[in-house]
Amino acid sequence: MFDVIIAGCGPTGAMLAAELRLHDVRVLVLEKETEPVSFVRIVGLHIRSIELLAMRGLLERILERGRQRPAGGFFAAINKPAPEGLGSAHAYLLGIPQPVIVHLLEEHAIELGAQVRRGCAVADFEQDDEGVTVELADGEQLRSRNLVGCDGGRSTVRKLLGVGFLGEPSRTETLMGEMEVGVPQEEIAAKVTEIRETDKRFSLGSFGEGVYRVVVPAAGVSDRAEPPTLEDFKQQLRTIAGTDFGVHSPRWLSRFGDATRLAERYRVRRVLLAGDAAHIHPPIGGQGLNLGVQDAFNLGWKLAAQIRGWAPETLLDTYQAERHPVAEDVLDNTRAQMELLSTEPGPQAVRRLLTELMDLDEVNRYLIEKITAIGIRYDFGEGPDLLGRRLRDIDVKQGHLYGLLHRGRGLLLDRTERLTVGGWSDRVDYLADPTAVLDVPCVLLRPDGHVAWIGDDQQDLDDHLSRWFGKPAN
Repeated sequence: MFDVIIAGCGPTGAMLAAELRLHDVRVLVLEKETEPVSFVRIVGLHIRSIELLAMRGLLERILERGRQRPAGGFFAAINKPAPEGLGSAHAYLLGIPQPVIVHLLEEHAIELGAQVRRGCAVADFEQDDEGVTVELADGEQLRSRNLVGCDGGRSTVRKLLGVGFLGEPSRTETLMGEMEVGVPQEEIAAKVTEIRETDKRFSLGSFGEGVYRVVVPAAGVSDRAEPPTLEDFKQQLRTIAGTDFGVHSPRWLSRFGDATRLAERYRVRRVLLAGDAAHIHPPIGGQGLNLGVQDAFNLGWKLAAQIRGWAPETLLDTYQAERHPVAEDVLDNTRAQMELLSTEPGPQAVRRLLTELMDLDEVNRYLIEKITAIGIRYDFGEGPDLLGRRLRDIDVKQGHLYGLLHRGRGLLLDRTERLTVGGWSDRVDYLADPTAVLDVPCVLLRPDGHVAWIGDDQQDLDDHLSRWFGKPAN
């Protein structure tokens, strides 16, 4: 009997497994693929995801394998630098090969005690008042208290659950791959500059040693399960650029569309959805992996609290209440970005206007905070603007704030030195630090780093400790 079975060991599933293990939840991760993916697709970790990894002490090992570049140019590939003063110690983009980030997160989950079984696909499940019976493709049955589908956009768990996946199918498709080229870099650069004046979906970027990432619009929309061929790339390059650049020796080839869909519900009783199983959208802006990892951070401690028996009655409901609107916003901003990539005169005119508007600091800041997820504010009721937002990694007397969140517990930062977490000390840590750089007297942080309470009154604090962390232990 497991506490949680997770379908899918991508970044979302692995991160969720690790978050649950911080609270001694018995976790089994099922991955249908027998081996990790071998092709090296580079993905980008945005500011908020980097902060979350810092909260769990994972950042150093991931920085060693990634490549930092300045934040900016995210929204519809409009090349504007990030504004100053983003309020983060990690105001950069971290490019990292997708197999590497998946491996590091899976390794982290296993180190914490999660079990991972590869070559195991969920075929069916039934849930009752006590738990979920999961049937694998080979007929084996497993029992768990909860099941979480982190099994991608074609999620078997979501389909079996009967949850609607509303939105739009792909209208356009793009080919993307990494391969070698047979012409000089100067010739490529000149041609790419010329074409990208009107077609932002086209690019050839060098990875060094003659290897390029090639992104080119496809001839039409096809079955995404069918991988493109090198000849498909050559044909489209000739059509759009007038040359195929002598491309050869591909490392990997893929296609993606602009399908945009959102699950109607993230939870049906004991079964939940996260990551691409709950939402899909075009990769413009690089938000997909980040959105899934952030889902896992929001869900992990709440589901653990439910299993450990101290969760307030409505705590698990806040997963959908908080994350569904965030996904809606991501879907909308990717829809807008895709329109701005169109070569039609109308969208091009809007793009030129937005490019001018982004010279205004307020506009540029608003868009980059949206893309990087540092502008998220959950609705915790009336209060100061900081309430419901993530707290940046401020200096405290013990070092850095995020260094105190490695265990996935709540934290009371008390500048008055008069408050206490009392009977919640098994779930919430306490730090008295009158020198902490804050504009408010005290803050209560949830395990995901969002500010759950601001004030200096003990009774008010106790009420909010009960709201987020249940009844006191004594």
